[in-house]
Amino acid sequence: MLQRLKYFVINNGPLLTTISVFVLVYFVGTRLYPAMQKPQVFFNLFINTASLMIVSIGMTLVIISKGIDLSVAGMIALTTAASAALLDKGVGPAVVMPLMLLMGIAFGFTLGCIIHFFKVEPFIVTLMGLFFARGMAYIITLEALPIQNEFYRFLALTKVYIPFLDNVYVYIPSLVGPLLLLVTIYLSYFTRFGRTVYAIGNNEQSALLMGLRVGRTKIAVYTFSGFCSALAGVVWSVSLLSGYGGYAPGMELDAIASVVIGGTLLTGGVGNVIGTLFGVLINGTIVSILQFNGTLSSWWTRIGVGVLTLIFIGIQSLFYMRKKHS
Repeated sequence: MLQRLKYFVINNGPLLTTISVFVLVYFVGTRLYPAMQKPQVFFNLFINTASLMIVSIGMTLVIISKGIDLSVAGMIALTTAASAALLDKGVGPAVVMPLMLLMGIAFGFTLGCIIHFFKVEPFIVTLMGLFFARGMAYIITLEALPIQNEFYRFLALTKVYIPFLDNVYVYIPSLVGPLLLLVTIYLSYFTRFGRTVYAIGNNEQSALLMGLRVGRTKIAVYTFSGFCSALAGVVWSVSLLSGYGGYAPGMELDAIASVVIGGTLLTGGVGNVIGTLFGVLINGTIVSILQFNGTLSSWWTRIGVGVLTLIFIGIQSLFYMRKKHS
């Protein structure tokens, strides 16, 4: 029994640590600021981190496959700017939303093909993708474009009340992340695609020798990340009812930090999207604590997330070494 418990802790140590840290950080917040004890404050985390959660889910699969995607923030900005511009020209949401998702899919597919067929480092390819997408967004508009569309306003302002909780709600865009999380859990654990992603991250050459479709899977991972980025951009434009090329500055780094805090190894092959969810919530909790304080600079969020990321990299290394020796 003790041996099984030890094996469970070693195998799930980073995830258990992430969940424990989230509970601890949130508990400290409620002690410092009693207003954080309200259920609505907890669900506000899902409202405030809606886009970050989506891009972090896509980033998780990329990092598990031993890659990186720095283009996500640029795609969010491009999606918001393009959406606002098209809606301003009278194009309907039924055309704009699918078109933005297709754009993200095509963008991610292109990056994946360049990485796979030309053997260029993902860091370089996706960094160029970031510059390209952000530049295109600024070409579309140099200032924030308001979105007046009634359907967008309906999505942005409609409250979805949480059952069994009195007057506690989220907005429709906040539901996209949790739904995508469930889909990604299924893809990761119950499909050949998910198993291949982990195999590539562990050892790409071994995956090739096993006859796995390495190239197709790597391209699919970046395609999925592009889809997630565009979806996050749609959610962002709905939430803020505007589009602008300067939106989501540095979100690619926030997503990477959330994934690492969630227990995913940057060296690939280890991690899960459940941990990423709690990594995102830790990020959101730190922001909430600073907002309740009201006197500290928002840059303390960056400092806190940076320190936690460094700590979690150390924790991951510790558990990984223990696992190798067990």
